[in-house]
Amino acid sequence: MGRGPGAHHEQRRADIADAVLAIVAERGLAAVSLTEVAAQAGISPGRVQHYFPAKRQLLEAAFERGNDLSSARIRAKAGADLRAAEPRLVLTTVLGELIPYDAATEAHMRVRQSFHAFAFAEEAIAARLRVLYADFHRRLADVITRDQQAGRVPAALDPHTTALTLVALAEGLAAYVLTGVTPAPTARAQLLTAVATLYD
Repeated sequence: MGRGPGAHHEQRRADIADAVLAIVAERGLAAVSLTEVAAQAGISPGRVQHYFPAKRQLLEAAFERGNDLSSARIRAKAGADLRAAEPRLVLTTVLGELIPYDAATEAHMRVRQSFHAFAFAEEAIAARLRVLYADFHRRLADVITRDQQAGRVPAALDPHTTALTLVALAEGLAAYVLTGVTPAPTARAQLLTAVATLYD
């Protein structure tokens, strides 16, 4: 990140988004408010409102920040260059990030799924999510294709359909974890089993 007003602006936005994630991790989504976010970030409510006039925009920023932090965790586990990493490791690491396993990932998933709920009512958000998911599915399909080319995954599988199915499974299991329907270890085991079937 460079120096100057632009860098300061982006850092402030990141700090506020981190404050939202921290509140969600500690007290849940219902605790997110202009006043609480300002207190958590150590700035005035007016400053928060300057950057994010509405609660939805706070959650949108937290959604983006959570995705960025998730990407950093993935690279820490699978390698800085995911294209050079072992495909199965990339697949399990990326999909595993969609199921909460600690306070940080639980906060991220709560914000992520709440942001999805906004998409049911707002076409602009739905359109944005369609673009994000199209790219996400394509990237995972590319990972699966690499193991098809290496002979580790059956060539008959459609990599794009497989990627979409695995992401849908992971996010569905995440919703079960967040609502207490399924324990996180059980959800993770089910996801790993689904990935393992590709390699049988």
